[in-house]
Amino acid sequence: MIRLLLVDDHPVVRAGYRHLLEQDGDMKVVAQAASVDEACIQFAIHEPEITISDLAMPGSSGLELIRRLRERDPRARTLVFSMHDTNLLVQRALELGALGFVSKSSAPECLIEAVHSVRYGRRYLSPALAERLRNSAFESQAFDSLTQREFELFRLLSRGESLATCANVLHLSQKTVSNLQSLLKDKLGVNTTAAMAHLALRHGLIPGEHEYS
Repeated sequence: MIRLLLVDDHPVVRAGYRHLLEQDGDMKVVAQAASVDEACIQFAIHEPEITISDLAMPGSSGLELIRRLRERDPRARTLVFSMHDTNLLVQRALELGALGFVSKSSAPECLIEAVHSVRYGRRYLSPALAERLRNSAFESQAFDSLTQREFELFRLLSRGESLATCANVLHLSQKTVSNLQSLLKDKLGVNTTAAMAHLALRHGLIPGEHEYS
């Protein structure tokens, strides 16, 4: 039996794909979470074999969850299940250690296939996503120099979060966040948070208006 942790901030979505996964007969959802912090707690308690996570959530993103789980346990297996599937986000997730990425626009059976692949340590990309990546170069040059913590701060600032909120979400001091913000601007060649937001939108790193999911 494959023991799963589901991470998504929408209870109805979690309920839907819990039903889908458990219908397979070889999977059991042992815990659920609506945020990165909650997911880390549930992971420590239940030690799931695979964590299935969305990317877009209030506070820290699914990318930060991948980093934190791998930091806690280098063997942690994570599968991303998200509608936010730009080349850059997929690349970042895989670089952080995710073993699979399934777009929410995929057929339901893709999620089942992905879980079975990830269980055995095999990388899985949903078919349409894999085809797109084969035919497109990653457009990540502007972000290659960013650590994951810097990347997460960039995403939060681009959403218009205050330095105090960023510090709380990332568990850092405001002074550290302020220093990181200056470093980010230098690395990315931007002068304002508005310019950061424009860059993030252009690369699909934050949802546009009314797109948050």
